[in-house]
Amino acid sequence: MLRSLDIRDMLLIDRLALEFGPGLNVLTGETGAGKSILLDCLGFVLGWRGRADLVRQGAAQGEVTAVFDLPAAHPARAVLAETGIEIDDDELILRRVNGGDGRKTGFVNDRRVSGDVLRRLSEALVELHGQHDDRGLLNPRGHRAMLDAFGGLDLSGIRQAWSLRRVAARRLQEAEAQLAAARAEEDFLRHAVAELDRLDPQPGEEAELDTRRRAMQAAERIGGDVSRALQMLGPEGAEGAMLDAGRWLEGAADRADGRLDLPLAALSRALTELGEAYRGVEDALSAMEFQPAALEATEERLFALRGLARKHDVLPDDLAGLADDLRARLQEIDAGEMAIATLRRDAEAAEAAYQVAAEALSAARCEAGRRLDQAVMAELAPLKMERAVFETRLSRAEPGPEGLDLVAFTVATNPGAPSGPLDKIASGGELSRFLLALKVCLARGNEALVLIFDEIDRGVGGATADAVGRRLKRLAEDAQVLVVTHSPQVAALGASHFRVAKSVSAGMTTSDVEALDPEARVAEIARMLSGDRVTRAASEAARELLGG
Repeated sequence: MLRSLDIRDMLLIDRLALEFGPGLNVLTGETGAGKSILLDCLGFVLGWRGRADLVRQGAAQGEVTAVFDLPAAHPARAVLAETGIEIDDDELILRRVNGGDGRKTGFVNDRRVSGDVLRRLSEALVELHGQHDDRGLLNPRGHRAMLDAFGGLDLSGIRQAWSLRRVAARRLQEAEAQLAAARAEEDFLRHAVAELDRLDPQPGEEAELDTRRRAMQAAERIGGDVSRALQMLGPEGAEGAMLDAGRWLEGAADRADGRLDLPLAALSRALTELGEAYRGVEDALSAMEFQPAALEATEERLFALRGLARKHDVLPDDLAGLADDLRARLQEIDAGEMAIATLRRDAEAAEAAYQVAAEALSAARCEAGRRLDQAVMAELAPLKMERAVFETRLSRAEPGPEGLDLVAFTVATNPGAPSGPLDKIASGGELSRFLLALKVCLARGNEALVLIFDEIDRGVGGATADAVGRRLKRLAEDAQVLVVTHSPQVAALGASHFRVAKSVSAGMTTSDVEALDPEARVAEIARMLSGDRVTRAASEAARELLGG
């Protein structure tokens, strides 16, 4: 509920403090007195986009403060929670300052906020209706939600079905993209696996081949020298010469009187050592013996391993593991078809479930639309629009979390006349009554909102004006209603009555608002009935209206 509105130096208002009550609050006054200024100021503090020249002439800045009562379950608390604003009690204070330079600064419970935060709060606090209303009933974008609220439709099922549908479709799309990417390299994978399988690399094989190759290369380089050394040590070399020397010495020993015994013993020892050297060199040469073909084969495999490792940018010892990885990727391609088939069935099942839920919701909306049409038509008759036709039209929309329906409220002012959107077909007075009838029918669940009607009774009078007033009063039984009116029938039904008046002092024009007591109220309604010259008959009629 809007508890109070405090205005300082805005437009024609110098200082103004208003206290509003529950139920129906009416604002009256002569044309041009400044009733719309109050709505401009309220819209300003709520962050609505409006006129820029709001600061009163000669003032440094203007300021508007609005105080709302905010029960525990009020939807505005969710906006406060999202923005990190806490309130200690049920009081919400909105304040906005308009500087002389045009800058605007907003506050919520003394915490500075943006205009966007104020606008989001306003959507949970206030609903404005009038002949130029583009925020509420005239905006087709909100008609579907209004119909759902009227029908008491639960959208949790369709939203869950939509979520499951999106998840299943996304998973299928991702799996198909992954499989397509895998298929793009399938030929490479199969070629690489075949190449690796033919080579059959083993862990540690590269080091072993390198060691063997180095040994063969070393043997190739020293083998000739060792072979020549063996030849020099053998029977054709040193061994043969020493044996010949020994035979010559032995033949001469008998005639040398023992002088050759020591040389012969030394020569025998030397022959023994030479034999050992010969056998050692012979063994070494045998160990270094290799076939050139073996070296070539070793080098070919070593180079093949290293070349394949460079090709795949891995170490030679990792080739065996790479082959396993590539084979696994090929298996994934084969398994991907089966996985996609499963995901496709899941997506089709989710799509079917969504369609079932959406069609059920569409049927429920059609039924709710028929009931809404009947309810609005019943409200139009007392408003002297019994020949008008109101229709809720459903058309197909793109699938979404709220189903497959677009909803639009259309009217025809007479049977057989073309129907169309509310604001395109109905005239000013007719539009006001259409909006009121529709709002009465849609009032369920909007008790938290402050409902504002700006001259919604324009162009009607007599019994029709009385019907308008009684419907406004009915709305005010469950919600606070503020109405700017020129109709005495409507004004007489208010629980609180405010009069807007304009005056000129010292060349300055100002507007003021006065809360009326019972006698002042009689005078104001009498003025509304008879004009500037209030007659006794008008006063009596005013008392009768107030007593009715």
